[in-house]
Amino acid sequence: MIPSEPPEESGEHEEEWNEVVRARFALAAEHFAERARELAPQISERAARLLAPLRGDERALDAGTGAGALALGLAPLVGEVVGCDIVPELLAEAGKLAADLPNVSFIEGDIFALPFEDASFDIVGTIRTLHHLDSPERALKELVRVTKPNGRLFIIDQLAPLDPLRAREMDRFEHARDRTHARTFSDPEMRELFDANGLALLRQEIVATERDLEAFLDGAGCEGEEREQARRLAPGPTFMVELGWYVLERRV
Repeated sequence: MIPSEPPEESGEHEEEWNEVVRARFALAAEHFAERARELAPQISERAARLLAPLRGDERALDAGTGAGALALGLAPLVGEVVGCDIVPELLAEAGKLAADLPNVSFIEGDIFALPFEDASFDIVGTIRTLHHLDSPERALKELVRVTKPNGRLFIIDQLAPLDPLRAREMDRFEHARDRTHARTFSDPEMRELFDANGLALLRQEIVATERDLEAFLDGAGCEGEEREQARRLAPGPTFMVELGWYVLERRV
């Protein structure tokens, strides 16, 4: 059964939700590794432009790294990258992809309680993570905590349509496609989230990408009854998805 909402916020329910996430992503670890390898060069090119200027010796964190797409993309641009995730199978695949990159390492850890000291990183990023979280505001607060004063946050995530009805319909489809989906935020809602955490928006890009429904369902490992439900709720056989790329500064 696909839950209409993620578990309510509490330590017990949060760990239950983490187990759902671990189980879902562990099954598709090799698929996500292949996608990470494909996406890393594109991410690197966009990151180089959006994060400029870079010294080249920055210490960066990729929180919710998955199979390491963002970590791999940042590796040529900075001095050190640490990837952190709660899914051991994804971390294992990420380690394979980064085997020849001496400045990249991976560690198991929860985005709600990152295993790092305050102000540990010059750049803290996360890609396609917030929409999986029942409390993205708590996760963002934790990302801010480990960012150095005047350091940068690099937040990339799918955006909801501005129309509330269309946004609700898209979330229903995403829940059916991937039961770890919590909620997608619109661009104004993302900006409110950033403002609430004292972050200054330096740059942003919103990139629209056309999705093929069947390939999108394959990527989520969506099969059987869940796949049929997702098809019924889908916007169409192909549809546009907007991805927001945000560079923010922690100002103290």
